[in-house]
Parts: sequence; C-alpha cells; structure tokens
Amino acid sequence: MVGEIDIQKLIKGMKPILNQGEFVFVSVKDVSMIDRNDTICEFKEEEGTTLVLSRDKADSLKLPYEYICAWITLTIHSSLEAVGLTAFFSTRLAEHNISCNVIAGYYHDHVFVDIKDGEKAVDVLMAISEK
Repeated sequence: MVGEIDIQKLIKGMKPILNQGEFVFVSVKDVSMIDRNDTICEFKEEEGTTLVLSRDKADSLKLPYEYICAWITLTIHSSLEAVGLTAFFSTRLAEHNISCNVIAGYYHDHVFVDIKDGEKAVDVLMAISEK
C-alpha cells in the first residue's frame, strides 16, 4: 500500500491520537543491555545511540534523561516522499508555543511533545485537521 502524498489529504486525514504513557529520549553507548522489545525506536549517532522508550523502562534501567514527553501518532498513512506535512503541523504547534520532535515511521508520523503539552497538542492538530 502506497502512502498519501497530497498535502491537503494528509492534513485532513492525519487524525492524531495520544498514546498512553510517558516517554523519554536517552543516549547509550552500548545497546546490548537494552531489549529491543522495550524500545519505541532508535537512531545511531556518532555520540551514542538515541533510544525512545517509556519513562518506566528508562527508570528501571537507570538511564538518565532530561525530557519527558507525550507521544502522538498521526494515523494517516503518509508517504515518506510527502512534502510539507511536518512543516505545516510543526509551525501550527510552534504558534501555540509547543515544541515537537518528529519521527517518521514507514506508515505514520509520530510527534513527541513535552508531557505537559500532550492534550493541547492533540487539540491543535485536530483543529487544523478539521478545517
């Protein structure tokens, strides 16, 4: 199934959902101590491997973190070649003083916002989707 590329259809159909829980970004040098079933995603950087995982799992592994976030999934199947969706919604979130970190999965875009802004971010995203 091919993902959507039309920006208007993407905006209208993004239908954000707030995933339950609190999530954190951590950086580790050695990923061998991490069960991949416990991670949301990972990205290898020169300084270490960035992992996104539940706050509870990070706490149980005694991994340090600084930023606790809410995880929002945009439920439309967006193409990795789509142009403009991230720029559009990140600008709208910024207008409401909401920082966002976006990770594109194969099927969906995932938006991480400060835990205190989770509900507000979903409201903003729903509002722009319904216009």
